[in-house]
Amino acid sequence: MKSKYVTTAILTLAAAVTGTAQSGGGKYKVAKTIAIAGDEGWDYVTVDSAARRVYVSHGSHVVVVDADSDTVVGDIPDTQGVHGIAISPDTGRGFTSNGRANTVTIFDLKTLKTLGTVKTGTNPDAIIYDPATKRVFTMNGRSQDTTAINAADGTVAGTLALGGKPEFAVADGKGTVYVNIEDKSELVHFDSKSLKVLHRWPMAPCQEPSGLAADWKSGRLFAGCDNKLMTVFNAENGKVVATVPIGDGVDANAFDPETNLAFASTGDGNLTVAHEDSAGKYTVVANVPTKRSARTMGLDTKSHKIFLPAADFDPPAPGERRGKMKPGSFVLVVVSKD
Repeated sequence: MKSKYVTTAILTLAAAVTGTAQSGGGKYKVAKTIAIAGDEGWDYVTVDSAARRVYVSHGSHVVVVDADSDTVVGDIPDTQGVHGIAISPDTGRGFTSNGRANTVTIFDLKTLKTLGTVKTGTNPDAIIYDPATKRVFTMNGRSQDTTAINAADGTVAGTLALGGKPEFAVADGKGTVYVNIEDKSELVHFDSKSLKVLHRWPMAPCQEPSGLAADWKSGRLFAGCDNKLMTVFNAENGKVVATVPIGDGVDANAFDPETNLAFASTGDGNLTVAHEDSAGKYTVVANVPTKRSARTMGLDTKSHKIFLPAADFDPPAPGERRGKMKPGSFVLVVVSKD
């Protein structure tokens, strides 16, 4: 995923309430931070709401946090350059996309022990599980394709060229997958069994999309866009339904079907919360201050808590994109409702 830490003024709609999000009888706010050892970088967060576990990518390993006690309970080692984590409850397996190693690590969901590795395309980034085909898909940034892996035995089912750099993806549970193509600002829709592209839709006004979430009940997709928008698309035809203003440096999106809230986390330290009033109308209800660099997140659909990794950085030296991470500053920010 992208990595931007640029301070900017947050755009709001007239209905926005800065600081906390009022919805469902409570307000979203930062409840605590969880200190996590180690000074490596990070990317995606995956929440297994049923098993009450939060998986946090952390450079060369994955940190496992209990979703209720907010304590570290395990670790998955040797996942070099890990970006994301996918969960396959029906096979009892988890999968990590290891960007530096060009592999996927398979681990046991109960014991967290490594079961094996699978070769993928170059620089596997996002990773998702498709329950319809029982396949895991890696979105390979440099080779610009996706690797399909059978979850049950770890065999590679095939590879599909995507025609650009893929970012995040979502599976509809009916046998198709949607993926953002960052460098083309396109949305690719493909068949997860036949591995054939079904549609390729332009995403304008969305530019350089990264995060992607879905509300399958209303058939809507929520894409995080580099030009400070969360763009809502019709999943049937790829047409733009609405746009929502967000902060700078978005890298993840989520949707809570119980509260009808859509979220966008941005590297400038804000979490935009928008309410889905109807399938075509969306109102920003808050921009919740989190922590600068908290660009990715994981949503627990049971407790409605949101987990965002972040750290402090030194000022960048001349010619550097960003400064070095300050030792001991890596945390998991927990946003919850009152």
